[in-house]
Amino acid sequence: MRTPSNHTDPRRAHRRRALSLGAVLLAALCTSALLLQATAPAATLQEKRDATQSKLNEVEANTSALAGTIAAENAEIDTMIGEVSALRQKQEAVEAQLAAKEEELEAATKALREEREHLVEVRGQLNRALGALRERLIAIYESGSPNVLNAILESEDWSSMAAQTEYLNRIQSYDNAVVGRVKSLRNEVRDAVGRLTSTRERIQGARDSIAATEAEVVAAKEAAEARFAELKAAQAQRRETMNALESKEQALSDNLASISEQIAAQRAQAAAEASAASGVVSEAAGEFPAPLNAGESAGFISESEASAPESAPEQVKGAIAAANAIAMTPYIWGGGHGSFESSGYDCSGAVSYALHGGGLLESPLDSTGLETWGEAGPGRWITVYANAEHAWMIIAGLAFDTVGGPGPRWHSSPVDSPEGFIVRHPPGL
Repeated sequence: MRTPSNHTDPRRAHRRRALSLGAVLLAALCTSALLLQATAPAATLQEKRDATQSKLNEVEANTSALAGTIAAENAEIDTMIGEVSALRQKQEAVEAQLAAKEEELEAATKALREEREHLVEVRGQLNRALGALRERLIAIYESGSPNVLNAILESEDWSSMAAQTEYLNRIQSYDNAVVGRVKSLRNEVRDAVGRLTSTRERIQGARDSIAATEAEVVAAKEAAEARFAELKAAQAQRRETMNALESKEQALSDNLASISEQIAAQRAQAAAEASAASGVVSEAAGEFPAPLNAGESAGFISESEASAPESAPEQVKGAIAAANAIAMTPYIWGGGHGSFESSGYDCSGAVSYALHGGGLLESPLDSTGLETWGEAGPGRWITVYANAEHAWMIIAGLAFDTVGGPGPRWHSSPVDSPEGFIVRHPPGL
């Protein structure tokens, strides 16, 4: 008799249960082995990662601890830049004074030469006048002085008397003219000699002043060069410190990245899959700030003026107003360092002035100092680009730069390329 299909043989059921249990145990053992095999290296990698991260944290802590030192160095370097700038401007002013005194000396020398020529001419005229006077005196001595009364008494008639009188008057007038000419020329010679003496004294004073000014120029130049050498040494020391910290931090970061490569790859893959699933595609951040929304960009009026958007934060409006205040001022090396107020600005001095106007910077920074200012990467409203040689910025979509003209000015689009610059931004902006 056949056993109904819905009935089960107890022995066969027991065997099936035993086989099922064995399969489960075998699967559990295999899974445990695989988990052990997978987790052992992961645990080792995690330990290495944790150790590297700990070292990196120490370096970052040291960097933070040295931030005050670097800030002090920045302040000292800024003061030195201001002093060098002031010394150079003093040197230029003294050199201008020297040029003016040399022109004065040249003019005085020319005047002296003309006065000498005039004196020679006047002396010749005086000698001729004295000769005529001498001749008249000799004639008077030899023939006596004409007497009008005798001429009248000796005249036979009225016509003869008139002729004699007119003749005598002419002689008297000539004699008076000769004497007057001699006196006038003598006075002119005396005045010319006085002017000649004064001009010589002025020339000697100009020469003495030039000699003193030349010495002052040399001293100012030597002082500027010596202070500039100290500045370059301080900048090199600061750069060496920054490079050492950056190199050590970079090495640990690279090591950490290498150890975390598998985890990062898995996370990136998961993020990519999640982005693909949600239809959102992520992009790597560029060096330029992301475009602002409509109505948030500053208005370009001219190279000397920009209008702040109404929706911008107050710090951004302050920075734009400050940039407007110094736009189109002359370019002066070191201008805006040591003191925000200056008759002209260099690149980092202009950037510092704008940031100060927004309440984002207490004291000026040079371009190297701006490399460590704020936070890394482009900002939304304000982005600063700095390297050892140059600095510029973008405020609310407009570039503020000393490139493209002889001083700081607005540009509707960046003139500089961000390549080769450290990109920083103020926190929250």
